[in-house]
Amino acid sequence: MEASVILPILKKKLAFLSGGKDRRSGLILTIPLCLEQTNMDELSVTLDYLLSIPSEKCKARGFTVIVDGRKSQWNVVKTVVLMLQNVVPAEVSLVCVVKPDEFWDKKVTHFCFWKEKDRLGFEVILVSANKLTRYIEPCQLTEDFGGSLTYDHMDWLNKRLVFEKFTKESTSLLDELALINNGSDKGNQQEKERSVDLNFLPSVDPETVLQTGHELLSELQQRRFNGSDGGVSWSPMDDELLAQPQVMKLLDSLREQYTRYQEVCRQRSKRTQLEEIQQKVMQVVNWLEGPGSEQLRAQWGIGDSIRASQALQQKHEEIESQHSEWFAVYVELNQQIAALLNAGDEEDLVELKSLQQQLSDVCYRQASQLEFRQNLLQAALEFHGVAQDLSQQLDGLLGMLCVDVAPADGASIQQTLKLLEEKLKSVDVGLQGLREKGQGLLDQISNQASWAYGKDVTIENKENVDHIQGVMEDMQLRKQRCEDMVDVRRLKMLQMVQLFKCEEDAAQAVEWLSELLDALLKTHIRLGDDTQETKVLLEKHRKFVDVAQSTYDYGRQLLQATVVLCQSLRCTSRSSGDTLPRLNRVWKQFTIASEERVHRLEMAIAFHSNAEKILQDCPEEPEAINDEEQFDEIEAVGKSLLDRLTVPVVYPDGTEQYFGSPSDMASTAEHIRDRMKLVSLKRQQLRHPEMVTTES
Repeated sequence: MEASVILPILKKKLAFLSGGKDRRSGLILTIPLCLEQTNMDELSVTLDYLLSIPSEKCKARGFTVIVDGRKSQWNVVKTVVLMLQNVVPAEVSLVCVVKPDEFWDKKVTHFCFWKEKDRLGFEVILVSANKLTRYIEPCQLTEDFGGSLTYDHMDWLNKRLVFEKFTKESTSLLDELALINNGSDKGNQQEKERSVDLNFLPSVDPETVLQTGHELLSELQQRRFNGSDGGVSWSPMDDELLAQPQVMKLLDSLREQYTRYQEVCRQRSKRTQLEEIQQKVMQVVNWLEGPGSEQLRAQWGIGDSIRASQALQQKHEEIESQHSEWFAVYVELNQQIAALLNAGDEEDLVELKSLQQQLSDVCYRQASQLEFRQNLLQAALEFHGVAQDLSQQLDGLLGMLCVDVAPADGASIQQTLKLLEEKLKSVDVGLQGLREKGQGLLDQISNQASWAYGKDVTIENKENVDHIQGVMEDMQLRKQRCEDMVDVRRLKMLQMVQLFKCEEDAAQAVEWLSELLDALLKTHIRLGDDTQETKVLLEKHRKFVDVAQSTYDYGRQLLQATVVLCQSLRCTSRSSGDTLPRLNRVWKQFTIASEERVHRLEMAIAFHSNAEKILQDCPEEPEAINDEEQFDEIEAVGKSLLDRLTVPVVYPDGTEQYFGSPSDMASTAEHIRDRMKLVSLKRQQLRHPEMVTTES
């Protein structure tokens, strides 16, 4: 009888073996009665199952049955006790009926079990729960009866289910494995060559059964040595002690048969694997040498643009993808063959090595051809990419050269010229890169015949070579045309730089001339205190005028150069309408102011010279000193000079400008008047000598 069949009944806990023992080492069977009516048939089934568990040796020591009647009626207790006579008469040595605290009515309990001992075959005693320890040790009683023995009915039941399931599965599996192993040993050569059929497979997984057995054995051994979860030591039930050797024996048998079964499966698997390998190897070889090679033969072009090369690359990737599936099969087959070679079966070594060599040769050759084609297409794509970039650079450079230059100043021209040079240098670098890429591509194309499977690819290669060389020659011609245009543009831009420089320098000359005019009017004021000083001032002024003349001439030369450059560049110079009139105007103003300055200095020289002759005491020339005309001339020159100091410089446009400030002019005029007073005084002395004597 199996626990799984009567599992609902066993869960009711109508009776149980707690693992406790009486003083004679007999097992204690406990029947806990409840308030509800106990089904005697179910109780009988439970007792039959429980009594089938212990060994015959254990049964010979007898059972002590505890009938817990504290929650039941006397009639039920009596029925249970009488039922024990039919179920286990020989095994029961003592029946302890645990009575309730309020004892049953004496009229009800007039039936005396002790008088019926001979008829029942065992002794029956009525005892209260607290007196039960007179017959059984407390450590062998469960907590329901005041003992310390731990018992978990569901845990016991689950363990029984696992044990019985393992026993059943392992026994069935042993029979199946023995049948398979024995059939393999007796089979003939034809059976050995036959693939494994489903009928030869066990109904359950041996690994799972072995794992279940190991877990069960570990649990049984752990409970034996470690005790319960609560930490209280207890003796294992006899059924557990009995189950351990049974489980160990079954595990040993299973391991032995399973090892033989694995060897049988290995041999069968190896034979099947060898057949599959042979079949797959031929599939790989036939495809690579057939459709795979045809796909590569049909691909020879490199494209004439980036888009065309990319389309060819995409097509090649599709071919590679198809090959990759077969290469993956090759890798798997190679690993399988290597594993079989390591197994060391002499009868298969020669065939396996031959298959491995054939497969490797075909796959490596095809992989090399794929890699060569991929590298060729990548080189073509890079070549067309460099060619496209170079073409765009040449287009940009040509567009820059075709636009007329209209810069605002020399700095912008220099920047444009620098940008032009950088673009030309970039074109040089790009062309050099194109040549390198093209030569590398030509070298690869020249090696294409080595994997063409005997096909004549001369015509196809010639088209590719002509295309590559044509692209490089076209780029070289375009670059040369751009270089010629750059030379012309460079010359023009350098002339424009020179033009702007001349205009800037001419404008600077105008500024310098204006500064000289301003300095002439504001600082060249003094007329000198005597003849010598005035002559020095006149000499300095002439040098000053020479500087201004040089500045003016320099400006004129620059403006003449701008006219020539503008004629060469066919453009209109801004100087002809602005700088030249300004230069002429400033120079005219400077000339007028300079001439006025010269006149004043010359008048001052004449005035000081005549005045000094008169004022000097020169007895050798009395007639000259007494000449009234000289005095009149000095006085006229002095007055004329004073009048000239008050007159402004009038420019052609009608504007007026004074020399210095009014205070400066007043100081100069005062000095002249003082000199005129001295001359007048000298004149009076010469006219009236007696006045001088009287005063003396």
